[in-house]
Amino acid sequence: MRIGIDASRAFQKNRTGIEEYSYQVIKNLMNKLNKHEVILYLRKNQTVNFKLPDNWKIKIIRFPYLWTQLGLSLEMLLRPIDVLFIPAHTVPIISSGNTIVTIHGLEYEFVPTAYSFWERVYMRWSIKNSCRWARTIIAVSENTKKDLINLYKVPKEKIKVIYEGYDKQNFEFRISNFESNPNEKILKPYLLFIGRIEARKNVGGILKSYKILVEKYTIPHTLVLAGIPGYGYDIIKLKIQNYLKIKNLKLKIIELGYVNDAQKWQLLSGAEVFLFPTLYEGFGLPILEAQSVGAPVVAGDNSSIREISTNYESDTNIRITNEKNLSFRADPERAKRVEGVVEESDLKISSRSLHFGRDDKCSVLLVNPNNADQIADAANKLISDKELRNDIIKRGYENVKRFSWEKCGKQIARVLLS
Repeated sequence: MRIGIDASRAFQKNRTGIEEYSYQVIKNLMNKLNKHEVILYLRKNQTVNFKLPDNWKIKIIRFPYLWTQLGLSLEMLLRPIDVLFIPAHTVPIISSGNTIVTIHGLEYEFVPTAYSFWERVYMRWSIKNSCRWARTIIAVSENTKKDLINLYKVPKEKIKVIYEGYDKQNFEFRISNFESNPNEKILKPYLLFIGRIEARKNVGGILKSYKILVEKYTIPHTLVLAGIPGYGYDIIKLKIQNYLKIKNLKLKIIELGYVNDAQKWQLLSGAEVFLFPTLYEGFGLPILEAQSVGAPVVAGDNSSIREISTNYESDTNIRITNEKNLSFRADPERAKRVEGVVEESDLKISSRSLHFGRDDKCSVLLVNPNNADQIADAANKLISDKELRNDIIKRGYENVKRFSWEKCGKQIARVLLS
């Protein structure tokens, strides 16, 4: 069997979420497709940074524009293959009838203001058609599967849920080979966000909650933001500049830009709290990365977050409550669309008490991401309550055991060969 893999995202210089997924999946497929010819399709000037098995080949497609729809389509027309795997959303117009595609989420449908008009148009066209043209769709979470079924009417039997992974051994190698701080100006303690600095990641809400933490709780922490700029960054940058100008308020905000793997792990391992109150996620890989090194997490109660951070083998769940405020209810329309994965639920908010519910078993503090007071209260609890902090860290360690790139690769190989 001849298997083709779109590797154009896997070997980009600065990998983020989808690029990291493509990279890790390809690495973990290498020892699972030994009896088949595998072809990696790359753009010009891209190189593979690890040794490939003898049965794996590289094909450079030299198209400067519309690489997938023109370049890869032409390659499929001239040199057909038996199976084509697309790790990142976009299936070419001309492809194998046996095409497998991974869909990472429909965030643009739920948070449209966090994307430009043309981004929304392109992604909607691309993903809808990819779902039509592919034989099998890999969804990275049950929540993404539900979104595909309810919004795009994709037949459920066409979708296979395969979680993303985390590689503990890979982390240990990276951290042992990292010799210096990513930024000498960073002094502990600090709060951390790693991801694209953009509207959908709710960086504006993180900034507002940090201001509350300094004003209300007088914490000495620095806020560290690590990631490349995304949509809405101009507004975020202006907000940072205005906050730093506030007199009589010692706000310490550091932007690092893109950080490499070693720097990322170093930052995560030193963070007192990892802030991830994003507005919508297809999976939520940064949660697992933070938990794996003992960083307690505050995360938004939406999309796939509860699913990814809930270990149903544990026996308690932590939720934040506040007797003063009205309970927050998830958007009922959204709840209908995802048919129970994002259920309509009460999330009571409080700075005075935490309730340990028994309805589910979550390893992060879940908050309404649109309420900066909740985010601040949750972060402060993790800073000030040592017992709670240790419990959340322990749960995080248990939660990440459910995920691995090895398991992810094994399940994808099974789909490719079926």
